[in-house]
Amino acid sequence: MTVPKHFKLNTGALMPSYGLGTWLSEPGEVGQAVEIALRNGYNHIDGAAIYQNEPEIGQVLTRLFNDGVIKREDLFYTSKLWNSFHRQDAVEPALDSTLKDLQLKYLDLYLMHWPVAIARDIGLGFKREGENTPAFDDEVTVKDTWGAMEKLVDTGKARAIGVSNFSVAELKDLLTYAKIKPAVNQVECHPYLPQPDLVQFCKDNGIIVTAYSPLGNPGFSKQDLLKHLTDVAPPVLECPEILKVAEKHQCSAGQVCISWQVHRGVVVIPKSVKENRIKENGTLVALDDDDMAMIRSIKTRGRFLDIERVFGRDVFGEERKYGADLEAKRAHEG
Repeated sequence: MTVPKHFKLNTGALMPSYGLGTWLSEPGEVGQAVEIALRNGYNHIDGAAIYQNEPEIGQVLTRLFNDGVIKREDLFYTSKLWNSFHRQDAVEPALDSTLKDLQLKYLDLYLMHWPVAIARDIGLGFKREGENTPAFDDEVTVKDTWGAMEKLVDTGKARAIGVSNFSVAELKDLLTYAKIKPAVNQVECHPYLPQPDLVQFCKDNGIIVTAYSPLGNPGFSKQDLLKHLTDVAPPVLECPEILKVAEKHQCSAGQVCISWQVHRGVVVIPKSVKENRIKENGTLVALDDDDMAMIRSIKTRGRFLDIERVFGRDVFGEERKYGADLEAKRAHEG
């Protein structure tokens, strides 16, 4: 199979099939990672206000533009609206703040980070100091926020808009009133959480899926990993089926996971701050039907970003199909 370099959004724009994720990239490291990526063939960077590292990214982008390393029109930059800025009068100011941090005039893609709103005074955080759970702003609906985001397209500050962490049910609801269809839905997606129903629904409705944590969050310890899986299994990058495909193509397990997603029509944004890993992740491999079938045969399921423990709500709903098995496993373990 030929490895696609881009996917066409429902706006007509081309979105690179892979990019550099910047979640959990620390200040002092993220700028260097972005520069390494852009000097080595990447032209897609994924960020967010809540990551609190975009000012450093902006400094690097400005320098690379000025040095002629990359042109603004050749860069695809994605950022995200944080939950505390969902009220309609807060949406455009939040984007303006992001653009100021990045020293950009527009974003190629702006996403609603989560389908939940929290109190505006929380700012770039999850909860108020001293409180255990977020203060939800339930007076604000996704419909309210999406309407404000649609207006951003008219300003030219966001070339495309989309969502993140939306389930099929949430997308179906959004599509009943959206004047502008979301271009992208960014979700956790990897061989232990392939989300076939969600990916197919998005394809059927002209929405591109972007996969975050495409390597299965290798930062998890094996002990922590087992809390999130339906059975006893190794980390994704040590999964036997993945390793068999990697051995066949003489490449890394990470390259297999990334290439598998792109062959499925899914955009991938692996995160790294290590030069060798960034270069390796940007070298995709042409997989064949046998390889794809091998990865589909993996039975282990698990979601590593257990945001319910942070939000106190089951945001994912129907997509947590592995949840009953996971709870049964935990109950059996006592």
